[in-house]
Amino acid sequence: MSFFVDSVIMVTSQVLFFGFGWLFFMRQLFKDYEVRQYVVQVVFSITFAFSCTMFELIIFEILGVLSSTSRYFHWKLNLYVILLVLIFVVPFYIGYFVVSNIRLLHRQRLLFSCVVWFTFMYFFWKLGDPFPILSPKHGILSIEQLISRVGVIGVTLMALLSGFGAVNCPYTYMSYFLRNVTDSDILALERRLLQTMDMIVSKKKRIAMTRRQMYQRGEEQNKQTGFWGMIKSVTSSPSGSESILNEPVHLRQQVLNLSLIQQEVDALEELSRQLFLETVDLQATKERIEYSKTFQGKYFNFLGYFFSIYCVWKIFMATINIVFDRVGKTDPVTRGIEITVNYLGIQFDVKFWSQHISFILVGIIIVTSIRGLLITLTKFFYAISSSKSSNVIVLVLAQIMGMYFVSSVLLMRMSMPLEYRTIVTEVLGELQFNFYHRWFDVIFLVSALSSILFLYLAHKQAPEKHMSL
Repeated sequence: MSFFVDSVIMVTSQVLFFGFGWLFFMRQLFKDYEVRQYVVQVVFSITFAFSCTMFELIIFEILGVLSSTSRYFHWKLNLYVILLVLIFVVPFYIGYFVVSNIRLLHRQRLLFSCVVWFTFMYFFWKLGDPFPILSPKHGILSIEQLISRVGVIGVTLMALLSGFGAVNCPYTYMSYFLRNVTDSDILALERRLLQTMDMIVSKKKRIAMTRRQMYQRGEEQNKQTGFWGMIKSVTSSPSGSESILNEPVHLRQQVLNLSLIQQEVDALEELSRQLFLETVDLQATKERIEYSKTFQGKYFNFLGYFFSIYCVWKIFMATINIVFDRVGKTDPVTRGIEITVNYLGIQFDVKFWSQHISFILVGIIIVTSIRGLLITLTKFFYAISSSKSSNVIVLVLAQIMGMYFVSSVLLMRMSMPLEYRTIVTEVLGELQFNFYHRWFDVIFLVSALSSILFLYLAHKQAPEKHMSL
């Protein structure tokens, strides 16, 4: 009876997660598109539901909700379903919709979809060869073989996003990096934009009037009276270069002037686009300056300094871990409490409080991970989607989301107290967990340093661009 009740709780939560994924798909991703392929919506919602269920099981593990046998069963079931979706279902449908958009392959799209899936499986399997991710005793179809390769891709994505976020967050929040923009700067740029638009309008009017005059003059020349006039116009009309040479000089000059004016219009339109984007950028910067003076802006400015310290500390610790090949054995909360208690010399129940603080920390990590990933996926979808590619892009995002969440479980295991890692370790199998932490540190360090260089160049170029315009 206990197993049945536990299963009802898990199925109910999965239905709720599925509904949330369905609403997110309809209200955010596809609100500007017509849903023509419901299989895409179902696959996305299933991936989201089982991804969130893994985080739910972690929280249940810490709180002791459900029996241990029920949690183990649902851990296994959840992992098998999410791996089935990520490795077999989503890649096949990505290939299917890609092939469907190619007219030459439309009739044999099922065959070519299978070819695309086998190609994916080949490279997916070869991905595990260079990495020491598992023990050689595991079978070819074991869960360790699959989850280890998914973990490499997901940890790489997590490290890239974390490295960029650790640098971009303080750069975005801190008012120190804002340019000094005044109303006079914006007005001067808007005045230049209006002058440019006036020049474009006047030159286009000139082009239209010249073409109208040429059309009227051509109509007058083509008016021939009688049958013999038509015969004469046909037999005496020169062709090729002779036609241009026999035209009046002022007509040839008008044609040349039109091409020159059109080139000037093209150049002015490009300039107007740059001026418009720069005006929007200055307006946004001015709004950020005004916002930074409010209480909420000062709060985010303080967070920016805090995250900048965290970024430096994280880069330093990642460098130390890489150089000395170090991986922590104790979760950060327990280790931090032990250091504090030993330093202050007070009596403190480390095990009790580390359990509760770890629960809060894991909950914060889960909520922020899901929220941050959904926001990033939405921005990415709006940036590159179209009516033809939207289905493919949603499936790619579902693939990224599933691998990201599976890898989060791999790395989040270290944030859990030792007694709660047992069932997670049993479910995931005999993986080389230390490798994933070292790999995360390497990719995080590369991503963070690259982001610092990129933002430095962008920040340095922005004032020069403003001055040049």
